[in-house]
Amino acid sequence: MTRTSISQLEARDSFIPRHIGPSAAEQQAMLDTLGYASRAALIDAIVPAGIRKKSKLELGQFYDPMPEEAALAKLKGIASKNKVLKSFIGQGYYGTHTPKVILRNIFENPAWYTAYTPYQPEISQGRLEAILNFQQVLTDLTGMGIANSSMLDEGTAAAEAMTLIQRVGKSASNVFYVADDVLPQTREVIETRAKPLDIEVRTIKAEDVGSLNESCFGVLLQYPGVNGEVRDYRAAVERLHAAGAMVVVAADLLALTLLTPPGEWGADVVVGNSQRFGVPLGFGGPHAGYLATRDEYKRSMPGRLVGVTVDSQGNQAYRLALQTREQHIRREKATSNICTAQVLLAVMASMYAVYHGPEGLKRIAERVHRYTAVLATNLEQLGYTLANQTFFDTITVVTDRAAQLHAAAVAKGYNLRHIDAGQVGISLDETTTREDLAALWSVFAEGSGKSAPDFDAIEAAVETEFPKALCRTSAYLTHPTFHRYHAEHEMLRYLRALADKDLALDRTMIPLGSCTMKLNATSEMIPVTWPEFSSIHPLVPGDQSVGYREMIDQLEQMLCAVTGYAAVSLQPNAGSQGEYAGLLVIQKYHQARGEGHRNICLIPSSAHGTNPASASMVGMKVVVTACDENGNVDLGDLRAKAEQYSNDLACVMVTYPSTHGVFEEGIQELCEIVHSHGGQVYIDGANMNALVGVAAPGSFGGDVSHLNLHKTFCIPHGGGGPGVGPIGVGAHLAQFLPNQRSTGYERSATGIGAVSAAAYGSASILPISWMYIAMMGGQGLTEATETAILNANYIARRLAPHYPVLYTGHDGLVAHECILDLRPLTDETGISNEDVAKRLMDFGFHAPTMSFPVPGTLMIEPTESESKAELDRFIEAMITIHAEIEKVKRGEYDKMDNPLKGAPHTAEVVTADDWKHTYSREVAAFPVASLRKKKYWPPVGRADNVYGDRNLFCGCAPIEDYE
Repeated sequence: MTRTSISQLEARDSFIPRHIGPSAAEQQAMLDTLGYASRAALIDAIVPAGIRKKSKLELGQFYDPMPEEAALAKLKGIASKNKVLKSFIGQGYYGTHTPKVILRNIFENPAWYTAYTPYQPEISQGRLEAILNFQQVLTDLTGMGIANSSMLDEGTAAAEAMTLIQRVGKSASNVFYVADDVLPQTREVIETRAKPLDIEVRTIKAEDVGSLNESCFGVLLQYPGVNGEVRDYRAAVERLHAAGAMVVVAADLLALTLLTPPGEWGADVVVGNSQRFGVPLGFGGPHAGYLATRDEYKRSMPGRLVGVTVDSQGNQAYRLALQTREQHIRREKATSNICTAQVLLAVMASMYAVYHGPEGLKRIAERVHRYTAVLATNLEQLGYTLANQTFFDTITVVTDRAAQLHAAAVAKGYNLRHIDAGQVGISLDETTTREDLAALWSVFAEGSGKSAPDFDAIEAAVETEFPKALCRTSAYLTHPTFHRYHAEHEMLRYLRALADKDLALDRTMIPLGSCTMKLNATSEMIPVTWPEFSSIHPLVPGDQSVGYREMIDQLEQMLCAVTGYAAVSLQPNAGSQGEYAGLLVIQKYHQARGEGHRNICLIPSSAHGTNPASASMVGMKVVVTACDENGNVDLGDLRAKAEQYSNDLACVMVTYPSTHGVFEEGIQELCEIVHSHGGQVYIDGANMNALVGVAAPGSFGGDVSHLNLHKTFCIPHGGGGPGVGPIGVGAHLAQFLPNQRSTGYERSATGIGAVSAAAYGSASILPISWMYIAMMGGQGLTEATETAILNANYIARRLAPHYPVLYTGHDGLVAHECILDLRPLTDETGISNEDVAKRLMDFGFHAPTMSFPVPGTLMIEPTESESKAELDRFIEAMITIHAEIEKVKRGEYDKMDNPLKGAPHTAEVVTADDWKHTYSREVAAFPVASLRKKKYWPPVGRADNVYGDRNLFCGCAPIEDYE
């Protein structure tokens, strides 16, 4: 018997083969298909020698892969350094109870968190309905005409609202006023956004808004204000409108169950955060921000919008409406660079409203308000003065004992809001109890000699503590959806029914090019729900977040090692925000060198649409450079334009490997050209899954890159969000990384302002990437990259006889993704890439990326997590579809009545008594034999996009549909 050592046994208990789909034998079989003896030989043939990493990926203490349990134990030790106190800090973040049925069946359920953005609506009906519920919650509570499917956070929502009203308003002014009781972090994000757009941000006292005489295009109000005051702005808004200004209101959704909604007193846009609707604090994110506005501004509204349409059988269906992916169409003319949302968190918030219903939400709000009134009375009886005489859930206490009160509160397990030496803020929430009020009373009563008050007697005497004229009288959440699912059994079944309508990674491979849908391992996800991470307020004292900051520091160091950059900021909470932040850093660098006039951004025509949109947002002028016939950046054209704009060249934005899925040989030359003309090189990290351990952008010429942690580093896409888009920068740019001075986070005195509402962005999901890197180690990360490239080349080689691979490098090889060109087949048969995409649903697959970066094509990225068996299943589906197209070509199928034009086929259609098609039901439903054993049925037929936009409806279905 061969003796196996303990070290050998432990080495086999590795996470690496659990993350990487194909076994060694399967990889060798794929290499044999490609004609390469080893994976290393394949990578050497694909990656240019000049950028090929020659040494191991140095990750320091994390180089050796850690078993899952060891990594969890290590991270638990770090997390334990955090102190979990009850925070009554407020300032936009509140304690909340996540209903356990939502926690288990959405937040912890891979059917929800591994789904992709619903660009293919027929297989996204469940989450589209949930988002539609979210939009209905927003329009009802805010009193506005239309709401989008969520924003990244409250700060960015307010910044987007500012630019929205400047676009649609009639004022010629460039002045935007912010009331002095707006959340400080929101104001800072607005200031960051305003500066490159030449918008002048001014402050006005909230009580003086009604007497504002200066010209402006808009004003931002907080309702209730950060210090608790609830103001009646109706007359002020009328006056502002008469003067040609528009009004944005940042409103608390829970408060709006009791307060007159801003839409009823004249607001033009309402923004905010849905965090307190059941979403954990998470040290600041991710949380679903929101933006609601007047119906007439719907075509200018930023972000996503879910609408109702009909399918090919005339049945109701949901889809993304209007400006879907407008960045890829309008590019630098896009109204916003935001191309995702916070879908998972919006779904949680919407289901919180569904579960509690209007009566339940109102009860929660009334209870919070009543507790606050009791506390206010208690403190006034102790002799304290309140700075605000009206409130919903927040009071500001005037005191010369602020420091002592904070210390005494912390000693009893509570955090209060630090305002200044003479004021203390207290914001109560859904989690507040009688015991909490008793403890707070003892903190403030210390040394008074007074006995504890009679809670019930005081509670019976308190009244509504905001203006009676602002008491809400209008109904909300009247739709049956918000009344039916209050029993947990009903809620559980509703969530299951919605999840069953969707395709996510828990069912099938999602071969989306450029989107990197890979395994989101359970061990990576588990720490997100630990209280040490989920229950920390972003503004706690520093000694309470030691573990968080240690984990964040380690993750930054990991990402520096991977990218070759000197420093990383994790603040940007989406890839689009990473682009924006990176360009602001470049801009600040030029300004610091006395070259602030540099404003030309060169962007190849193949670039992601968010690139030109982001450049436009920071005030840069986009100059497009050509690509050659092979899809590569035309270096001759780039050199000519770099020389033409040499004095004003700020940067180039380039994706590497290219958007066409090829390692371009000229990347180092491109960097040298731009540097020689004084510009900086921004390398889009969307395709980083082809680089980790193989090449590093910071080493081959990049100055800045954003990374997508929701792609390469395993944070799940969540149905369209959350995401994290950190930026890595060279040493010369490190001093310009984002701060958040309004909340006390200053990384560098010369850094840019905040780009998101929280100092560390979506902090609570960063443990996912930490776990991934720790469990894979340097060796595993490199293997993952090499396997992703192998999988893509295997698919490309197997499908090449059936579909031309549009762009390839040496020996017909690609990077981590490949583009199939369907245009010749379309010309011959009329079958489009959309027909193929919809037909794949009948096989149980999500379609590849459609029409990007080349119209009429499909871009496939299999990732390293897909086994050879799954790759072969996809290949079989694509070859079968090609055979169907050939039948159309030969006239065996009618050009309009064939399985592709009829796809997707629902169970209702296939089982109907009347079968109208010339092809068989069997071909429609079971095009390959394996589907007889395992079949996903699309819930709706092909969605009618034109009908949906012509008959735009973006709320829950009319009540009569349920009667």
